[in-house]
Amino acid sequence: MYTNDQTKKLQAASSEWLAKKDKAPSEKNIEELRNILRFHEYRYYVLNDNLITDPEYDSLYKALELFENEHPDLITPNSPTQRVGAALIKDFPKRQHLVPMLSLENSYDAEDLYDWDRKARELSGLDTIEYCAEPKFDGASISLVYEDDMLTSGTTRGDGEVGDDITPNIKQIRSVPLSASFSSYGIQQVELRGEVLLNKHNFQKYNDALAEEGLPPLANPRNAAAGSLRIKDTREVARRNLEAFLYHVSYHTNTADDPQATKEPVTHSGMLEMLWNLGFRSPQKEMKILKGIDAVIAFIQAFETRRDDLPYEIDGMVIKVNDLALQDRLGMTSHHPRWAIAYKFKARQATSKLLDVEYQVGRTGAVTPVAKIQPVQVGGVTVGSISVHNEDYIKEKDLRKGDTILIERSGDVIPQIVRSLPELRTGKEEVIVFPKTCPVCNDELVKPEGEAVWRCVNINCKAQVVERIIHFVSKDAMDIRSFGEANVRKFYDLGLITDIPSIYALTADALKQLEGFGAKSIENLLQAIEASKAQPLHRLIYALGIRYVGETTGKTLAQAVSGIFDLAGYTDEQLKAIDDVGVKVARSIFEFFQNEDNTKMLHKLQAAGISMERSKNVRFAEGSLNGQTFLFTGTLNKLKRSDAEEKVEQNGGKILSGVSSKLNYLIVGEDAGSKLEKARKIPAIKILTEDEFLEMINT
Repeated sequence: MYTNDQTKKLQAASSEWLAKKDKAPSEKNIEELRNILRFHEYRYYVLNDNLITDPEYDSLYKALELFENEHPDLITPNSPTQRVGAALIKDFPKRQHLVPMLSLENSYDAEDLYDWDRKARELSGLDTIEYCAEPKFDGASISLVYEDDMLTSGTTRGDGEVGDDITPNIKQIRSVPLSASFSSYGIQQVELRGEVLLNKHNFQKYNDALAEEGLPPLANPRNAAAGSLRIKDTREVARRNLEAFLYHVSYHTNTADDPQATKEPVTHSGMLEMLWNLGFRSPQKEMKILKGIDAVIAFIQAFETRRDDLPYEIDGMVIKVNDLALQDRLGMTSHHPRWAIAYKFKARQATSKLLDVEYQVGRTGAVTPVAKIQPVQVGGVTVGSISVHNEDYIKEKDLRKGDTILIERSGDVIPQIVRSLPELRTGKEEVIVFPKTCPVCNDELVKPEGEAVWRCVNINCKAQVVERIIHFVSKDAMDIRSFGEANVRKFYDLGLITDIPSIYALTADALKQLEGFGAKSIENLLQAIEASKAQPLHRLIYALGIRYVGETTGKTLAQAVSGIFDLAGYTDEQLKAIDDVGVKVARSIFEFFQNEDNTKMLHKLQAAGISMERSKNVRFAEGSLNGQTFLFTGTLNKLKRSDAEEKVEQNGGKILSGVSSKLNYLIVGEDAGSKLEKARKIPAIKILTEDEFLEMINT
């Protein structure tokens, strides 16, 4: 951004200002002081190569701040003082992106890249394509708009079409210029895409500060960055020392009518260089221009080996066609651009010590062993506990207390034990013996034939009771708001609730005795409990926590009966005759309703006023999807999963719970897994993107 001559002049000017005992600026030299401060912000926050000390910068900043306080009419929007706001943000308004923020297609090995390159060459007619490879930053996506060289808005990704306007918070990121000379490239309006990060050093520094205040640390840099952008106190945002990489120009308009008069770059690498020259932190220094996919693969494999040496977290590389005109020719699918692909690195690994194994009892009685390990950082997250699933898993992995173990975060999210390292054993390690009795109620555990899980079959076991209540009140079940897990456990321990029906016996007088429960909190909770009585039948069925009965099966069962007590009279065969109810599900439902305690609970809920009948208006509608079956997999960008399923049912379609020959359509979102692979093996199943599904229901 700054030439050597400009750097020398600005540094000399800095020295002159710092040498003054009285640094009070005047109208004539105020802009020079602003330029000096912008220069040092760039050196510090973009180049990480400051030329003056923090106290020296602060003295110049305070001189500018004092002058502007005395002359508010001379404040400019791009003054360095205009970053930090003094007030809280009341709300984040919604803002539509100028161009939708599409996801990238993911790849995990060289074969995926070869296949992607082949398609690009076939579409372009070229034998070899020039690519640009750059880090895939692990942070929070943002979109910035500049008009007439001024930053006018900063927005979160949102649903890809519309995001939250977080402009005041974006201004706290000092590597984001408040103004940039896009007009020198003939650009009047421009939309940029980037990623907000909290580097490893600043993440640790911030967590240390939280620890000193007695506050819990943040989980990882990625979540810390995303959470920081939604803080409503701009001063707190500034405190977190966020930084931003800008890596894409998604849209721009020219200042001249004649496109030939503009100086805009014609390659992606040229765009990154332009952003760098304008003062942005672009990956211009990290990216590499490469001829052909073989060179790309060699580069990213070498880059992965120095991943840990970077000051910030990345989870892969992004490969883009370098020629912008060729990008336009290749175009987009409804889900992602054809000219770019993300290569995901292997899961992060680390070694630790297996200290102990604890056993947790779930709402269906399943006893799950949880390994307590020596806390270790894996991919930016401190891991101290890992599920080891069941007794067979422990034996297969040959795990022992005291073992040194290799762990990884699968998909950089879920921690798991890869293997033990028996060669490091000292002889003091202990064989893990799975308990024969429930760790909570001490009843004998049972391992049903054909299953790997030991179970406590005492349905009155405290752990199961509490977990069933937690499930019952949860958002996707009876949705009793203000009644989260912490309150369930607290109320149970205090004897305010003893089972699910006792929820409906809670009174204001009883709640008044509790610390932290004021009149408004009590009113909100009791209103939510009352409102839950009118929940539709399918929510009640799901809320009961019947094994294998998820939300989709709950809807299927609700459509098959007029009321919940009808299910008590169904035989195994009658249950299996219901579409999408298999042998295991039918047996589980049958056993639930044969249990006298469960039927007593249902009668208590009925007496409390809970609706036990199916509303007449929830039958499958007649519509364009009548008789068709659907299943969703992966993460949808434009719809919530529940909203998408509701749209199917409103149009006469039906939701299935799994892939089978009965399935007509599989709708695929991001990070689709085994369901997609299974569906590909059944020719009759049509696989659609989210956009294709929306087009189907809107025609």
